[in-house]
Amino acid sequence: MNWLLVVGGAMVGAPLRYLTDRAVRSRHDSVFPWGTFTVNVTGCLVLGVLTQAAGQLQLLLGTGLCGALTTYSTFSYETLRLAETGARLQAAVNVVASVVAGLAAAFAGAALARM
Repeated sequence: MNWLLVVGGAMVGAPLRYLTDRAVRSRHDSVFPWGTFTVNVTGCLVLGVLTQAAGQLQLLLGTGLCGALTTYSTFSYETLRLAETGARLQAAVNVVASVVAGLAAAFAGAALARM
């Protein structure tokens, strides 16, 4: 039955990623992948908060929701496309900013969970 929790979370996370990406892109006229950046940092924050959770909540929100919300493959693809199209600075900023912001969000989430 644990797999149903993962599926349930993913059923919310995947459309949420798509809708968030579209909403963010519509507000930014830039080659920088702000939508993917937003969902990945948000997912890191949620997973940070979930460090104190266990069992079913972790399966539903951590593995299911955040697993479908965040996207390493799209991050990698968009970074590759930036580099291939000559936007090497934006590609480098995407890598550094995503890692730094993602880790900061995870640490902030964990700190919030401990409060």
